[in-house]
Amino acid sequence: MSFLRRIAGAGAALVLAASGLVLSQSEALALENGLLRTPPMGFNNWNSTQCKADFNETMIKGIADIFVAKGLKDVGYTYVNIDDCWALPDRDAKGNLVPDPVRFPHGIKALADYVHGKGLKFGIYTSAGTHTCNKAGFPGALGHEQQDANLFASWGVDYLKYDNCNNQGVDAQQRYKAMRDALAKSGRPIAYSICEWGQSKPWTWAAPVGNLWRTTGDISDKWSSMISKAQANRGLAQYAGPGHWNDPDMLEVGNGGMTAAEYRTHFGLWAMMAAPLLIGSDLRKVSADNFDILKNTDVIALDQDPLGKQATVLSANGGLVVYSKVLANGDRAVALSNETAATATISTTASATGIGSAPSYTLKDLWSKAVRSTSGAISASVPSHATVLYRVSAAGGATRYEAESATLSAGGTVDANHAGFSGTGFANAANAVGSYVEWRVTGPASALTFGYANGSTAARPVDIAVDGTVTAAGVAFPPTGAWTTWSTVTRQLSLPAGSHTVRVTATTADGPANLDYLDVTPLAS
Repeated sequence: MSFLRRIAGAGAALVLAASGLVLSQSEALALENGLLRTPPMGFNNWNSTQCKADFNETMIKGIADIFVAKGLKDVGYTYVNIDDCWALPDRDAKGNLVPDPVRFPHGIKALADYVHGKGLKFGIYTSAGTHTCNKAGFPGALGHEQQDANLFASWGVDYLKYDNCNNQGVDAQQRYKAMRDALAKSGRPIAYSICEWGQSKPWTWAAPVGNLWRTTGDISDKWSSMISKAQANRGLAQYAGPGHWNDPDMLEVGNGGMTAAEYRTHFGLWAMMAAPLLIGSDLRKVSADNFDILKNTDVIALDQDPLGKQATVLSANGGLVVYSKVLANGDRAVALSNETAATATISTTASATGIGSAPSYTLKDLWSKAVRSTSGAISASVPSHATVLYRVSAAGGATRYEAESATLSAGGTVDANHAGFSGTGFANAANAVGSYVEWRVTGPASALTFGYANGSTAARPVDIAVDGTVTAAGVAFPPTGAWTTWSTVTRQLSLPAGSHTVRVTATTADGPANLDYLDVTPLAS
C-alpha cells in the first residue's frame, strides 16, 4: 500500500465494519434499492415511434407478446417501457397525470397488468421539469415528485425514465434526488433511469441517486451517431458497477439505418460497456437477422456478467480500437473494433488483458461461434465499421482472481491510483498487523502466484492461509522500487479439488504490499 494511505478520492472505499467486508466507493455509495444488479434489458418505443399515432396500447401489448413468442424473454429481456406522449396535456382536478384515453383506452394500470401477466416488467416516462420534451406540452414531475411516484407505484410501474426538459434551471442533483426520494417512499421498488444527457457529468454524482444515468445526448439510427456515443461512454468504466450503470442511450438495432456489421458493432460495444440493452426498434417489423443480433446469448452474457465490469480501452490508434472486459469466471472479453472506412488488421495479446500466463488460450468468436487456440496473439482482419468479439479463456494455465473480487479486512480499499495493475484495481489493505486480503478460489492447484507492488524500502511479510490454516508463515514481499512497479511472489502447494479460501495476513504494522491479483496454477496433466 502507499506509505500515506489515501483516505478519499475516486478509488477510496467505505468499510462495512460489522461484516469485515469492503466495497469500492462506487459500490458502497450506490443507490440501495436492490435493483439492476446487471444492466437492464428490455424495450422502449421512442426510437421507432416517437409520438406517432401507432404508439398506443395495442402496440405495447404486441411488444410484450413478441418478447414471449420470439424468445426475447428467455434470453433476458425483461422491461417493456413506454416513453413520452402517453399522458394528456393537463392533470386532473386532483393534480394527477391522466393517460391519453385514445392511446391507452384501458389506462396504464391495465397495461402494466398485461405486461406483468407475461412475466415481464413495465416502465414509464416523465421529465424532471414542468413539462416533458414533446412540444405538445405534457406535464412533467417537477414539484409533483411524490404525487407522481405514488401514482406510478399504484399502477404497478417497475421502471422510471426521468428526462431533463423544461427543468427551469433547477440544479440537476436537486431535481433527480427529489424523485429518488419520492420513489423510495412510494412503497414499490422502481428502477430509476436518470436521463440528464450527461450535461452535468452525472457519472460523478449519480451512483447514490439512480440505477443508471445517460452519459450522452440522444442516439439516432446512423453510424456517426452510434459510434460517437460509444466514444463518449467508453472512458467512464470506473463509474459503472452492479446497480449503477453508464447509459449511452437505447439500441437502434433493427430500425434500418445501419448495416448488419454496424448493428453488430452497436450491440457488441454496448454489451462490452455493460450498457443497458433497451431495444429501440419496432419488434413487429424487425428482420430475422436483427433478431439474431438481439438474441446472441454469448454477447448478452458479456453485458449481464455478474462481476459488472465495464470494458476498458487497451488501445485506440487511428480508429482501430481494442477493448478488454474482465469477466466473473476469470475469462476476458476482447473487442477489436474498426471505426475506419477500410478493412484493417487489429491486434492485441492475452497478456495485455491481464488474464494471466498459460501455455495457450482459447478464443471463441461470439458472432461466428468459431473456436481456435492461440499462444497469446489475438488478431483479426476486421472490415470497415465491424467489430470482432472474442471470449478469451486460459487453456491449462493459471486462473486469475483479481484483487477487486477479494474480501478485505476493515480499513482496506480497492484502489486504482498506481498505474500498471491488472483488471480495474488493486487491494490496498490497512497498515496494521492482522490486516488481510482473502480470495475464494477453485482447486486442484499446484501453486499460488501473487501480483504485488511494494514502493517502500522494507519487505512486507505475510502469513498465507488456506481454509483458515497457515501453510506458509512470514512470506516476504520485497520492495519493488515504486508503487507503480509490479512483481510476483509464488508459493508451491498442493490444493485439492473444490472451493477454498486463500488469505494473506500482514505480520507487521506496515500491513501487506499492494496486491493486484492471485494466479492459481492447476496441477500438471
